[in-house]
Amino acid sequence: MCFMVEKNPHIIQVARADNIEHETGTPLNLGARVRELRKAKDWTLEQAAQQAGLARSTLSKIENEQMSPTFDAVKKLATGLGISVPQLFTAPKGDQIMARMATTKDGEGKAHVTPTYEHEMLGAALSSKAMLPYRARIRARSIEEFDGWVRHDGEEFLYVLSGKIRLYTEFYEPVEMSRGDSCYYDAAMGHDVISISQEDAMILWVTSVA
Repeated sequence: MCFMVEKNPHIIQVARADNIEHETGTPLNLGARVRELRKAKDWTLEQAAQQAGLARSTLSKIENEQMSPTFDAVKKLATGLGISVPQLFTAPKGDQIMARMATTKDGEGKAHVTPTYEHEMLGAALSSKAMLPYRARIRARSIEEFDGWVRHDGEEFLYVLSGKIRLYTEFYEPVEMSRGDSCYYDAAMGHDVISISQEDAMILWVTSVA
């Protein structure tokens, strides 16, 4: 999908096109869209203008539809807001922006210790997440240390941060993995991880919430 920008003195119109057909999109009020995105980040005009590299007066005029921005200004706006140019011209489904964010400093994650793993839950300040990211120290050295398979709803992504591990799964042969290796798998399939390096291996896990 591509976006073509057509400007008049007060609104910017966006036409979408794909390989099948071309159609003119509904005119979008860019000023209102920019204001909505700025307020979702709880930014003042000064803060947003600084992020975008624009003058405060320029941003104010754009939001109040007193000027039509150049394409260069549009690109700066998108970059400053942390989105792509197409996203700037596409209202989110339901016209709502969650704008949720949680930063976890190194070592400040919520601890959750088990006999085989030491988990550090990341982004713990947010509830009702669509995914659960966490860093884990792999203490187990043998599959016998587990009380059967670990299994749960959703899908899971594993990335080795340091050391070496062996990933056991219910339907596949064990896989040895080192720093930089990753695996994406069905979390309902039985799985266990052990460290096979001298030191405890460290991995990043991201689990989807079914």
